Amino acid sequence: MMRSLWAGVSGLQAHQVAMDVEGNNIANVNTAGFKYSRVNFSDLLSQTSKIATAPQGELGGKNPMQVGLGTQVSSITKIFKQGSTQSTDKNTDLAIQGDGFFVISPDGGKTYKFSRNGDFVFDAKGNFVDSNGYIVQGWKRDPDTNKIDSTAPIGNITIPPGLTTPANATSKVTLKANLNSGPLIKNKNLVYSLDSSGNNTSDEVAAGATKDLDMKMLFNDTGEALSLQDGDNFQISWDGGINYTTYTYRESGANSALNEFTTDNDLRSLLNSQVSTLSTGATAIVNDQGKFEVINSNGGGSNITIDVKSGSQNNQKLLDMMTPLSGTIPNDGSSKISQSFYSATHASSIDIYDSLGTKHTLRISFRKITQSTNGSTWEMILNVPNPGEINTTSPKNYFVGNISFNSDGSFATSSIPNVNFTGNNGSKPNQPINLNLGTANQFDGMTSFDSTSSTSGISQDGYPGGDLNGIRVDETGTLIGSFTNGRSFGLAQVSMASFANNVGLESNGGGVYIQTSNSGDPIIGQASTGKRGSIQASALEMSNVDLSRSLTQLIVIQRGFQANSKTITTSDQMLQTLLQLKQ
Repeated sequence: MMRSLWAGVSGLQAHQVAMDVEGNNIANVNTAGFKYSRVNFSDLLSQTSKIATAPQGELGGKNPMQVGLGTQVSSITKIFKQGSTQSTDKNTDLAIQGDGFFVISPDGGKTYKFSRNGDFVFDAKGNFVDSNGYIVQGWKRDPDTNKIDSTAPIGNITIPPGLTTPANATSKVTLKANLNSGPLIKNKNLVYSLDSSGNNTSDEVAAGATKDLDMKMLFNDTGEALSLQDGDNFQISWDGGINYTTYTYRESGANSALNEFTTDNDLRSLLNSQVSTLSTGATAIVNDQGKFEVINSNGGGSNITIDVKSGSQNNQKLLDMMTPLSGTIPNDGSSKISQSFYSATHASSIDIYDSLGTKHTLRISFRKITQSTNGSTWEMILNVPNPGEINTTSPKNYFVGNISFNSDGSFATSSIPNVNFTGNNGSKPNQPINLNLGTANQFDGMTSFDSTSSTSGISQDGYPGGDLNGIRVDETGTLIGSFTNGRSFGLAQVSMASFANNVGLESNGGGVYIQTSNSGDPIIGQASTGKRGSIQASALEMSNVDLSRSLTQLIVIQRGFQANSKTITTSDQMLQTLLQLKQ
C-alpha cells in the first residue's frame, strides 16, 4: 500500500480534531469566562531510506533521504487571553481583570476547583455559590476582632439571611474645632448668665449648676473684651447722686466687705445686697440675656434712683455697659437693665450610643476663663440629657473640666481625657468614652487661633443595631454589607488563586478547571496582590473567542481537510492504474 494514502488519512484525522476544537470555541462564544483553545500539529516519524554521509576526500557529503509518514495533533493549547468585561445589573457578578481564578469547592472545602466565571449568587442558606452550586471560597469576618484575616486558611463564604449587627457602644469621641483667642467675639450667639441665686440659666450647663464668670474674660455688646485690670472701678449712687459707692475689680481675693468683685456673680451679689436694703422686694440679677438687671417689685418699697459714673481707675468699656442702670426705678415692678455681657463660648453636639444602641446627645461646651502670653485656658463642660450620667457627679448629667492651649494656638492639655457614661435605661453602666481632642503641642485637633470659633469635625464610633439590607463588592473582593443603621463593613472576602502554568490546568466542565501535575500548586491570596488581578463587581468576563479568527480558522481547516482528502483519492487512482497493468 502507498504511504501517501496513510499520510492523507493522518491529515484527515488531525484536521478533524482541529475542527472539533474550533467548533467548541465557536459554541462557547457567549460563555462567560471561557478561554478558547488552539490545535498544534506536528509531523510523524519519517522513514529513512538513506542516511547522511560525511564528505570524504574529493567526494562531497550526502544528505539523508526521508519520507514523511503524515501529521498528528501534538497539543491543544488553551489561550488565557483577557476577555472583554460586560457590565451587568447583578451586584454579585464578579469579573477578574488580570491573572487569577476564583476558588470554588463542591464539597465544603475538601477539594478545590477554579473558575474565571464570576456568575455568583447567594442560595437559600446564604452560601455564595456559582451556577454549578459550588461554594465560593474565601475568608469571613472574625466576630471577635471584627476584621477579615486574608492570611488565614480559606473556607466557605456564607452570609446568613437576615443577618443583623449588634449595637456598638460609643468608646471614642473625636473633636476638631477652633476656639477664638482674639480680643473680639466674632460670633456672640451664646451668652452665659446667672439667675438671682447665682445659678447658670443658659443651656450650656444643666439647670442648678453654679458657674461664676470671671469679669475679665467678658465682652461688651460689640464683641470687645473688657480686659479689666486689677483695681479698675466705677461708682454707683443709689440716692440720686448724693452718695456714691465704689465697686472695684480684683484679679483674685475679692473682699465683699470692700465692695470688690472678680466674677459676675460677685458683682451681682454686691448690687443685690445694696438694693435689698433700699426697697422691699428689690433684687439685682443677671438675666437670661446676660445683662445686670435691678428690679423694684411692688410691695410698698421705695423708689430707687441710680447714677453710674467713672471711678478713680476707670475702664470705659465696663462703665459704658453699666451706665444704662442710671435713672429712677419706681416700686411698681419696673427695672433698669445694663448692656449685655458676653462670654467667649463655643459648643458642639453629637449623638452617642449606649450598649443597647440607644442614642443620647452629648454636648461639649467651652468658655474662656484665662488668657496670657503663655496661651489660654477654657472651661470644658460635658452635658447629656436626663436620666443619663457622666462620671456620676452631682448634678449627674454634666461634668466640668478645663482645656488649655499654647501661645501658638496648639492644643496643650485637657483635664477630661476620658469620661464614664451611664444611660440609666438598662444599658451597661460606666461606659468608658475617650475624648480625643488632639495631640499635645500639635494642630491635629483642638486649636485656639484668632479666628471665629467653629467646629470643623466631630465624630464618634458607636452605632445602633441594624439589619443587612445590601451587599456590594470592592476591587479586593471584599463583600461589604450595608445595614439599616447606616453602617457598612466587610463581611467576607473572595479568595483568588494563581498558578505557575495556567495552560496546565484541566477543564472539568461547567466553566471550571482542576489542578494538574503540570499546572503547579495554587497560590491563594487576595485580589490585587502578587500577580493576581483585581475584581470588578456587577460585571462578567466575556468569552475571549474572536469570531473573526475562528471563522477564518474554519476556512483553513476545511481547506486542509479537503487537500488531505485529495491525497487519498489521488493515491487511490494511482493504485487503480497499477492494478490495470495486469489487465
